[in-house]
Amino acid sequence: MRTIIILLRKEFRQIFRNKSILAMVIVMPVIQLIVLPLAADYEVKNINLAVVDNDRSAYSERLVNSIVASGYFRMAAYESSYKEAFKSIETDKADLILEIPAHFESNLIREGKQKTGISINAINGVKANLGGAYLSAIIRDFNPSETVIESAVLNRYNPLLNYRVFMVPGILAILVTMIGGFLSALNIVKEKETGTIEQINVSPIKKHHFILGKLIPFWILGNIVFTIGLIVSWAVYGIVPEGSILLLYGFIAIYLLAVLGLGLLVSTFCDTQQQAMFIMFFFMMIFILMGGLFTPVDSMPEWARMVVRFNPVSYLISVMRMVILKGSEAGQLVNHLLATAGFAVVLNALAVVNYKKIS
Repeated sequence: MRTIIILLRKEFRQIFRNKSILAMVIVMPVIQLIVLPLAADYEVKNINLAVVDNDRSAYSERLVNSIVASGYFRMAAYESSYKEAFKSIETDKADLILEIPAHFESNLIREGKQKTGISINAINGVKANLGGAYLSAIIRDFNPSETVIESAVLNRYNPLLNYRVFMVPGILAILVTMIGGFLSALNIVKEKETGTIEQINVSPIKKHHFILGKLIPFWILGNIVFTIGLIVSWAVYGIVPEGSILLLYGFIAIYLLAVLGLGLLVSTFCDTQQQAMFIMFFFMMIFILMGGLFTPVDSMPEWARMVVRFNPVSYLISVMRMVILKGSEAGQLVNHLLATAGFAVVLNALAVVNYKKIS
């Protein structure tokens, strides 16, 4: 224990000497948690619409007014032919074209139905899908019918469908992962580059003492980052965990062991900080894009869902949303806890084994 305390004293001195590390731990999470949720918004607004009205009737005018009044669409062009309207898509002035056919009003009154044409600029897939869905829903609601079916929709856990409530826990999970992973990955490599690793190698320090001395300081810093993130989430967005905060910290404690173990394992393989950065960047890109933050895991193909099972970030994002938004209890997180604990044991064991020390 005395050996570990001495190592921890040395590591904390090095950390506090490095002002950039303190800035990463304190300043970066605050700025990113304030800025990123404001930008990462799934709600699409200001969709540029071009209209081709071949009917020029009161009904077609009411339909166009209903679409613009929804707040999602902005009238970009009102053309007399589809060919002219398509030019606005080619020049990126419009995202969608609504073509209202001739006899729109008479067919709607006489037969109770009428088709309209929607052409979508699908270069931006998200904007195309949501814009088309919004427009179709408005047109469907506009269709007059004697039979009216009303649905009472209750949005549980996020009643106002506020995307910031949905995104903030996931972004906090990414920040904790990146800071813990990158800092630990650069740690042992820095000792190699400065030459101090040789002194450690010939000292009577055991390998597991050395790894623990490198792991514990960044484990503490990871918890500090998580605490700062929770405070910013509450102060800026009013997000208060519905579930147990102690349960969150318990899971984060295990999760950080897994992420730091990965960083230390990468650090034992690399000889330079540049190598460690590139390898961690490779893993982080996969972890983030396949973690369920931007794309639902259930929407991924089968092979991707298999890969996600070995992605520790996906477990943290899921737990953050379950505890913060749903108020889930420990019994509902058993599988997540076991998987994350397995990652922690395996990765740290490999880091200890792979660290080559002169005995």
